[in-house]
Order: sequence, then C-alpha cells, then structure tokens
Amino acid sequence: MARRDIIVVGASAGGIEALIALVGKLPADLPAAVLVCVHLSPTHKSVLPRILSGSGPLPATHAQEGETLVPGRIYVAPPDRHMLVDGPLLRVTTGPMESGHRPAIDPLFRTAARSYGNRVIGVVLSGALDDGTAGLGAIKQRGGICIVQDPNEAIVGDMPRNALQKTDVDHCLPIEEMAVLLVTLVHEDVPAGPVVPVPALLEHESRIALAGLDEGGPPAGLPSAFGCPSCGGVLWELQDGDLLRFRCRVGHAFGTEALHAEQQAALEGALWAALRALEEQASLTRRMGTRARELGHSMSAGRYDMRAQSSEHQARLVREALTRGIAAEPTDA
Repeated sequence: MARRDIIVVGASAGGIEALIALVGKLPADLPAAVLVCVHLSPTHKSVLPRILSGSGPLPATHAQEGETLVPGRIYVAPPDRHMLVDGPLLRVTTGPMESGHRPAIDPLFRTAARSYGNRVIGVVLSGALDDGTAGLGAIKQRGGICIVQDPNEAIVGDMPRNALQKTDVDHCLPIEEMAVLLVTLVHEDVPAGPVVPVPALLEHESRIALAGLDEGGPPAGLPSAFGCPSCGGVLWELQDGDLLRFRCRVGHAFGTEALHAEQQAALEGALWAALRALEEQASLTRRMGTRARELGHSMSAGRYDMRAQSSEHQARLVREALTRGIAAEPTDA
C-alpha cells in the first residue's frame, strides 16, 4: 500500500527560522523526500542547503534539473528558479513568476499534487501575503494532507492565516508539534479508495509551469479588468474552487493578496513620479516668473506665480499621501 512520501514545504519572511526548527526534529531515516521552496533574492547566492544540512540529520542540496527524488533527502529550490515535480523527476525552470516570486510555492505544490495525489503532504510556514494557499488547495483536491504553522507562532503570519481562511487545512500547529505529526503521517498507509482525477485547471496550470514560456495562449478563465503588474498584459480570472486567482497570457500568476500588494507598489511608484514632476514644474514656473519680472513683464510673472502655487499645492497633497501611507491597512474589529 502507498505511503505519504512527498513533503512539500513553503516559506517566506520569517520562514528560515521555522525551517531550521522543523528539519532539526526530523529523523535520519525519514521515508519521504522533503521539497523546500523559500522566497529568495534572485541576485544572491543561497546557502540554505548548508544551513538545513547543519540543522538536522537529513542532507540538503539545491535541486538539479532532471534528478530523481530520493527519500530521506531535502531538496531546496535554487534562487531565481522554480522547483517543480514531474513524476519521479525534479524540474528546475525559469518559468513565469507567480505572486511576484521565482521560486514560488504554488507551482511546487501544484505539480507535486498533480504527480503524486494523496501521497503529498503540504506545509506552509511563516511568510507574507498568500503564496502557498492555492497550492494547498490543489493538494487537498487530490486527497493530500495540508498543514500550516500556527499564525500566532509564526514571525510573519500572513501565509498561514490566508491558507487557513481560504483552504480546507487539516492541521494548524506550532513547529514543535509539526515534526512529530509529519513522522506519524509518513509512516501511515494512504487510505484505499478511488484515485482522484487531476482537475482540468490543475492540469492546465501544471503544464504552464512545466513548459514555461513554451506554453502560450490565454489562461483557462475569463478576462478581467486588471492588467498584469509584471508585463502589462490582461489578467484572466481563475475560479479555483472558492479561490479567486489571476493569470496573464504569458503565465504570470497572482493570488488576490499578492495582486493587491503589486498594485499598491505600482501606485506608490506612480505617486513618487507625480511628486517629482509637480516639484520640477513648480521650480520651472518659479524660475520663469523671476525671469519675467527681470524683463518687466509683471502680468506674465503673476501668471507664472499662480501656476507655481498650484503645482506646489498639488505636490504637498501627493507628499502628504505618501507620508501617511497610500491606504490605511484594515484593522480587525
């Protein structure tokens, strides 16, 4: 009988500490492969495998294109590469970013669920926004087990909290208890029953991840009113169970929290550009007014002064908006 022998783990801000604590409690004879995706800087060398190898008995390495999964090892997504599961093999690709990240958690979880179904255990640790939520949903669809770190324990609780709110999570617990649960789960037989077929959307999105930029054409959804923050193309709305997600023609994908954050960043950038333009305009019209007075053109100087005052007033309003924050974060009642 099959066992749960694929553990996929996603983490972001504050997740390294949680990962170190988790792998430190896993046994050397763990009969499962552990696949780890952490949001990393694309421009810096990652020493995460060395850190994880030194934190527990399981050896950790960066995933290599085409290598075969082996139980009792930790595979880490390299910087600026998605780590994907394609049957018994690992794929390492430069496919489109998801939620603004490469590596991203959702493509790993999604492709693992497609290949291994109810043999997969998905784990979401500390992190911001909502990467991992859709991936856990895919694992759950295929009969796998979904686990999240207790958001109250996590350094940054957004990722576990979003998963809890939007996905049918099986277990929410602190790291101290998570390792014990994982060891128990990997030694249990997977319950017998009919094989859950791969949903059409999961198959389509897995092909996009595995094919990268070779998989063109519109996504499996309806065009939305939003543009892609990464490339400017139209975003399609994807109804994934109860989840609303977005993907553009070339493959960039966003959950609602990630899309909101990207829009906020774009808005802030636009406001800074507007502030610069207004202040430069005010400075230029002041200079033109001074020059007009020097030439004895008092009426023109007055008009320039009025334009400068208007630009300065608008610049103050934009600066005030930037200083106070573009939009206040909602607070729980």
